[in-house]
Amino acid sequence: MSVAEVRSLYTSMERRLARARKAFGRPLTLSEKILVSHCWDFERQTWDRGKAILKLRVDRVAMQDVTGQMALLQFMHSGRKRVAVPSTLHCDHLIRAETGSAEDLARAIKENEEVYDFLRSASRKYGIGFWKPSSGIIHQVVLENYAFPGGLMIGADSHTPNGGGLGMLAIGVGGADCGEVMAGLPWEVLHPKLIGVRLTGKLSGWTAPKDIITYLCTLLTVKGGTNKIVEYLGPGAESISATGKGTICNMGAELGATTSVFPFDGRMAAYLRATDRADIAELAERAREHLQPDPEVLTNPKAFYDELVEIDLDALEPHIVGPHSPDRGRPISKLAAEAKANGWPARITNALIGSCTNSSYEDMRRASHVALQGTRAGLHAKVPFWITPGSERIYQTIKRDGLIDAFAKIGGTVLANACGPCIGQWKRSDVRADETNTIVSSFNRNFPGRNDGSAATLSFLTSPEIVTALAFAGTLEFDPVHGTIPDAQGKPFRFTAPEAEELPRDGFARGAEGYEAPADDPDSVQVMVQPNSARLQILEPFSPWDGRDFVDLPILVKTKGKTTTDHISPAGPWLRFRGHIDKISDNMFLGAVNAFTGEAGKGVHPLSGGEPQPFTRIARDLKARGVRWVVIGDENYGEGSSREHAAMSPRYLGCAVVLVKSFARIHETNLKKQGILPLTFKDPRDYDRFGPQDRVSVTGLATLAPGKPVTVTIRKPDGRTETIEALHSLTDEHITWFKAGSALNAAQGERT
Repeated sequence: MSVAEVRSLYTSMERRLARARKAFGRPLTLSEKILVSHCWDFERQTWDRGKAILKLRVDRVAMQDVTGQMALLQFMHSGRKRVAVPSTLHCDHLIRAETGSAEDLARAIKENEEVYDFLRSASRKYGIGFWKPSSGIIHQVVLENYAFPGGLMIGADSHTPNGGGLGMLAIGVGGADCGEVMAGLPWEVLHPKLIGVRLTGKLSGWTAPKDIITYLCTLLTVKGGTNKIVEYLGPGAESISATGKGTICNMGAELGATTSVFPFDGRMAAYLRATDRADIAELAERAREHLQPDPEVLTNPKAFYDELVEIDLDALEPHIVGPHSPDRGRPISKLAAEAKANGWPARITNALIGSCTNSSYEDMRRASHVALQGTRAGLHAKVPFWITPGSERIYQTIKRDGLIDAFAKIGGTVLANACGPCIGQWKRSDVRADETNTIVSSFNRNFPGRNDGSAATLSFLTSPEIVTALAFAGTLEFDPVHGTIPDAQGKPFRFTAPEAEELPRDGFARGAEGYEAPADDPDSVQVMVQPNSARLQILEPFSPWDGRDFVDLPILVKTKGKTTTDHISPAGPWLRFRGHIDKISDNMFLGAVNAFTGEAGKGVHPLSGGEPQPFTRIARDLKARGVRWVVIGDENYGEGSSREHAAMSPRYLGCAVVLVKSFARIHETNLKKQGILPLTFKDPRDYDRFGPQDRVSVTGLATLAPGKPVTVTIRKPDGRTETIEALHSLTDEHITWFKAGSALNAAQGERT
């Protein structure tokens, strides 16, 4: 948004917030202030946390080069010549980490040329800012250039909440949501409940912002924030830098939270000024009262939040979480004993710092302080040590200030300013694909296979400074806070707590940051998609509902345990097909564990039987026969990434219904957007009723209505039937999407 648009928003807030206080009969939290200020139609809007559907005006849309492909392909159906809101596209996901920044970038540009050409040309034509490969990771670039206090943005990436570090409600969504908002439609979201996290005390010593969120993940679990906003408050919040706040908000995605946000303060103003946005800082300072909770909320937070968590930063210890889930945590002091008790390999094979979560100047400065201590003690990293700068601005600054040299002296390798190992874009040669091994990183997510495609890799997450210290020891048995390791002479050596400035004293260096503006003459731009492309495929609309009940549908898969979007639609080498719905559908359910067999990625054909085969092969055969199918799932189904391919591939190959114990927010929305019926068991124990040869009927669809349960009938192989009830969260508009075949179809119907 321009300065004038931000000024206009702040000017309107006083009137809008006064109206809301009168309507609600009480003071407002920060989250409520931002939601009210962006309400599409306040007079018609129902405000009921956890139940109402909010229609909101979005200030900004951000996309990356993987999810952005499908978002743009869907937007192209809208018929609009320009996007309706400021939008950007960031090329950060397709660069594979292998040998180092220069070689990896050159390889990526060659391998992904046609995808980059498509994204660049579509951006130029439709008025979208384009950030070319290695400009930086989407969330870091957004924080440096676009995020602002009190704003509302959506992004086609689950870690979009990073923008909460600057007091913005920044929310991860699927590409269909982005396409619709760019086409000028309101954005819909379930009115989130509110978790207040009151911070007291002050971070010091080894304790870092990362420890606040890893501790909170351990406390609330990966579904503790589902359909909730985590709002931080209290005197401890002011002790955290803007980028530290971004770290905390970024990884709030691991709670399943809609988003996370901090109130505006001087730390945010300082960061805005350091990143060339002094005019925005000045406006925010004038509007400060609108960018923080009302005073009564701070005085009595229990009266205004659905849940309240208290964290004393003075007592908080450095934490580390993993393996296999970001909520499996403990203080670093307890890791060695737990690793031994569980038989986890103590030897670390790789240590990695950076990512969209922890690549700020402050992060890199604290890590380099640890690295310099090791160098002075004559030590060298015992394991490969990888550094991922978050942006070109960060890279140029830490290079100028000697941090790159400090990392190089201990054996560090700098990777491209991209996601790389954090999202599975990491080509390893140091271990076998099935070899159990341990890695430590400052990343945000650690599901099996997340980093290197191998479910055998045990991934632990902690702060960059702890990762750096562990790289010198090469083992989980070392506690950097309390322990010692031998120096070059064999004498006990203890690291001192890291020190760092939160902002560079000499300002940020500026390099070739890689931004390309949209074309002045968009009609002259041709969007580049080759008709025989192996990477891109123009979308065809999904078929609308035929008006009939779903009768005797086979079960393609009944998943057991954690079924994340990585399990449903893996990343890694499959990222290259994110713009080609047919090709990427060959990865469908590769990581999902079959509840009937315990095997991942395979099942027995429900019609013809035989030996187990990949789920996608079975689905393609069922589709060829004209047979649609259902999925039965466990708790928090679809946890993790925003990738809508986890909904689009099942829809493309014939999925009609997904029936689970519970859903993750973004994935449930994505299923609705693509015309799949998402249902939850009224009684979670009904999950156990379903067998491999059962047929499933969902009836009464002609009278499908908000809040009305549907009937599900299970027909056993011997002809017996069992009937259960299933619930849904469909609104009238969602039902319109279902009947039209997808949200995109429904939107097109409205325009015609």
